[in-house]
Amino acid sequence: MLAQPFSKVSSPTPPKRWLRAFAFDPIISRKIETHEINEVTIGLPWEKNLRPGPVDDYLEVVDYDPSSKAFYAPVDLNDTNLLAQDGLPASEGSPQFHQQMVYAVARNTISHFERALGRRALWSLDKDYNFVERLRVYPHAFREANAYYSPYKKALLFGYFPASTSEAGDNLPGGTVFTCLSHDIVAHETTHALLDGLHPRFIEPTNVDVWALHEAFADIVALFQHFSYPEVLRHQIDLTRGFLERQNLLGELAMQFGQAIEHYGALRSAIGRIDEKTNKWVPLEPDPEKILTTREPHRRGAILVAAVFDAFLTIYKWRIADLLRIYTGGTGVLPAGQLHPDLVNRLAKEAAKTAKHMLNMCIRALDYCPPVDVDYGDYLRAMITADVEMVPDDSLNYRIAVIEAFRRRGIYPRDVRNLSEESLLWHKPTTEEQLAFQKVFTCPRKVRELVPDWGLTTSRKEIHDQAEECRRTLHGWFTDPIARDAAEASKIVLDKNIPKSIYRGDDGIPTLEVHSVRPARRIGPDGQAVTELVVEMTQRRWGYFDTCVQKKVDRGDMEQTDPDFIFRGGCTLLVDLETAKVRYCIFKRVTSENRLDRMRRYLLGDWRSSNRATYFGDPRLTYWQRATSKRREMRQMVEPFALLHRSYETQEEIR
Repeated sequence: MLAQPFSKVSSPTPPKRWLRAFAFDPIISRKIETHEINEVTIGLPWEKNLRPGPVDDYLEVVDYDPSSKAFYAPVDLNDTNLLAQDGLPASEGSPQFHQQMVYAVARNTISHFERALGRRALWSLDKDYNFVERLRVYPHAFREANAYYSPYKKALLFGYFPASTSEAGDNLPGGTVFTCLSHDIVAHETTHALLDGLHPRFIEPTNVDVWALHEAFADIVALFQHFSYPEVLRHQIDLTRGFLERQNLLGELAMQFGQAIEHYGALRSAIGRIDEKTNKWVPLEPDPEKILTTREPHRRGAILVAAVFDAFLTIYKWRIADLLRIYTGGTGVLPAGQLHPDLVNRLAKEAAKTAKHMLNMCIRALDYCPPVDVDYGDYLRAMITADVEMVPDDSLNYRIAVIEAFRRRGIYPRDVRNLSEESLLWHKPTTEEQLAFQKVFTCPRKVRELVPDWGLTTSRKEIHDQAEECRRTLHGWFTDPIARDAAEASKIVLDKNIPKSIYRGDDGIPTLEVHSVRPARRIGPDGQAVTELVVEMTQRRWGYFDTCVQKKVDRGDMEQTDPDFIFRGGCTLLVDLETAKVRYCIFKRVTSENRLDRMRRYLLGDWRSSNRATYFGDPRLTYWQRATSKRREMRQMVEPFALLHRSYETQEEIR
């Protein structure tokens, strides 16, 4: 009997694609005590359509160097030799490894967001309001000590530059430093793009906290991603004997970049700083007065980063207290010498769990922020509210630690009675307001039809198209005269008898933009699923620096002229998909005169040196004057991160 031929066996799709990358910066590999931990292998979701570049559904790496007028050959991560060895080995001199590095870290950052929010990530729309399929990534975009996210080009641009020849730190004096090889810088810039895709209005500097929040949040994401690498975490815990408040790599950002520009240490640190007189590292001490005088976005952002990292350290210490008691026989005092490897592993697990929870807490808070004019107090309330929804039983005191850390740095929300957890929760609709919302969200079936299929495997273009249709549907629901009460419950104004400076349609009714409609599906620690629909609506108002002009335009006594600035209001609604009830209404009234006055004073330089003037030009110029300014000034308007991310010394020169 003839043997039957073997049939072709279909192999299962790999769950992960593993790629090598630097955990920190290349210079960490040059020290004997850290070189073994600096090369990590990152597990990414398997992309079957990955093309040379790399190019996938989210990212397109384009390695063109304008300074050299050269295209570098794109890396093919599907090459069998590379698949067999987890990609290219770490190399400062290989453009193909640079491509692999930016792709691996950026894609990993995207995955953190998607897991925390329970949906696929979308980039912000282009200037013509079209869907942006891929974010472009340029590893060698220019020769400058800078890297930034371009909201205009929808791209990440990484520079390279010579290190200082006098104070280069561990760098070769005058040697080339590539920002695309810094794990922290790549994660930071990717986070800017993700945040812009989620909240495009957060790019408008309406108060002193807006830009600082953008910077702080990007730093927070980069910092906590350090804790996702087990080898790195165990090494640093062993080095610090479990006391992570001491100087260590986990709490510092962009070491090589900082040293290369003569910062004598990391570019930024969440737990300490280098003393300018002694050049020694000293821990940061909370100063509640500092936030009152700090205006530069990075320095102000550092206050928020320190608060979040301080909360992490408090919770970490709480979680390991029993381990230390057992290990020390109840004294809590560690004996001299190296820690036992089993204890190091247990401490590392607790640190990783705490960091993961804190990172998810920070990311989930983005769905609980107002759509415009966000500040640090709003973000604190968003963190607390989001965590209450996800983890009702705060047995490990995460929320208490966060509130206390913010208080120690003088970060307080507006319009709350006290700093208790209950007071910090966002507004829950009253019974009367809930009845008004029922005119729009009549039943769970009707609400669920708005999000038919927004899973982590759904086409992102399909998600965008569905979102556009949902926006149109909800706009019709809320502007229907029958549902006028629902608009009022949302703190949206659709009455003709309001300030004339609020944008109106041809019918004289104030216009309403349904800014975003997105689902959120999350699983809590008890296995309970939380499913919500996040709805953001905004309105616009013409603002004037002259209060007399503002009052005349508001009353209709003066014909509207080009505004000096745009003032926005709006709300975020969290709608329960199971009950069709609105859980929270988070709003900023477009009719608020106090908020309008605060924005006016901020733009006019009430902070002596307005950040808006630094990054967008003089706010006292009219719209027409700004629109007809020189090409360089226009570039500064559309590329604010390019200026924001220059070194502090360069920023001082700009001022």
